[in-house]
Amino acid sequence: MNKNIKLAVAGAVLALSASAANAGIVIPAGEWSLDVSGNVNAYANWYKSDGTATMTSAASTLNTGAGKNTTMNFGNGLLPNFLSVSGTTRQNDLDVGFTISLQPGTANRGVISEVSTSGNGGLNNRQAFITFGDKSWGTIKAGKDLGIFASDAILSDMTLLGVGALPAGGNTTLGRIGYGYIYADWKPQISYTTPNFSGFQATVGISQVQNGVSRTSDTTTTSLTTTGGSGAAPSYEGKASYSFAANGVDGKVFVSGIATKVGSMGSGVTNDDPVAYAGDIGANLSAAGFGLTGYYYGGQGIGTMGQLWDGFGGSAATKVHGRDSDGGYVQATYVLPTKTKVGVSWGVSNLDLADGEVATTAGTSFGNVKNLIKKNEMWTAGVYHPLTKHLNLVAEYSYMTSENQAGQENKGYSGNLGAILFF
Repeated sequence: MNKNIKLAVAGAVLALSASAANAGIVIPAGEWSLDVSGNVNAYANWYKSDGTATMTSAASTLNTGAGKNTTMNFGNGLLPNFLSVSGTTRQNDLDVGFTISLQPGTANRGVISEVSTSGNGGLNNRQAFITFGDKSWGTIKAGKDLGIFASDAILSDMTLLGVGALPAGGNTTLGRIGYGYIYADWKPQISYTTPNFSGFQATVGISQVQNGVSRTSDTTTTSLTTTGGSGAAPSYEGKASYSFAANGVDGKVFVSGIATKVGSMGSGVTNDDPVAYAGDIGANLSAAGFGLTGYYYGGQGIGTMGQLWDGFGGSAATKVHGRDSDGGYVQATYVLPTKTKVGVSWGVSNLDLADGEVATTAGTSFGNVKNLIKKNEMWTAGVYHPLTKHLNLVAEYSYMTSENQAGQENKGYSGNLGAILFF
């Protein structure tokens, strides 16, 4: 099974047997060894909204004030369906490999024949990369894969193999994205990972700047540009971790960071904070069936939910500043004698106003941001049962609140039942 699927299984700290992490259909092919692997998951989701407050954000997946409304749909969880083909070989004293994967959606909210649309669940292309290196000096990766910053946060989230928060559409749910951490995203990148030095390992790399909606007010959103044109300035990302095991306790401590230079947000607009940045720290501990995860992040201009989303604002149309944001989550799990894992987690993501912004009146310009999202908070309880060594049944319940800068609040309640199969 390819590296990120292995990490998803192992890092989620769920009730999956160890053999699931080693699953995959291995095919010898001359000098190559091919691994066909992936997962299929499907969930029935129920959601109830309560509240009429307006929430302005670049994300369309917030509690947006629908009043008292109950909906039901079918779809994937936070982890999409994966069909991955990986290959490895040893050539000229180098370990060489590749991974290509597709992520077809389960949802059917649009025209059945249009499989490329998000309304039909979507068909994503999240991975296409090559690797080369040696255990003596490390590994270089080039291509598209999970981002470096905040990757341990999502891989440690118990809702990774469940649902968590529900979006408005698309082929995955949010899990705890925007409710405790910022999405690592799947990015074109070049990175270097060190060998494992007795539990210590580090990765550094450059990735494509995430161009998108960055400056948000009650009435207008504006896309950022990167210095020198779209994609000209890379993001600089890095992470380090230390894993240990002693006296029946397994643990991991991890940190990561990102910095990216952004340019103007429209003709004649000055950006006083041209570098968006963030850092995080977290830890996992497990002993005697118990698991505990703690995580915290903070930054400026990095936004909330998606990287750079809602990251900038200001009091005038011609000048912007980076908004501070932070958040984190805690999670506790326990494996019952039946091998069923039960867990509970809480997380929050906060977004502050930029210099000069106010939240006292309804927004009629960039400086008035009464309705801008201020906080997303969520409690989740989940049950994860390994029916077989590859097939797992999942049930979750989540309670969400979203608050705008004026202190108005919407509530959401979601429950789901489903299954996820790894091969």
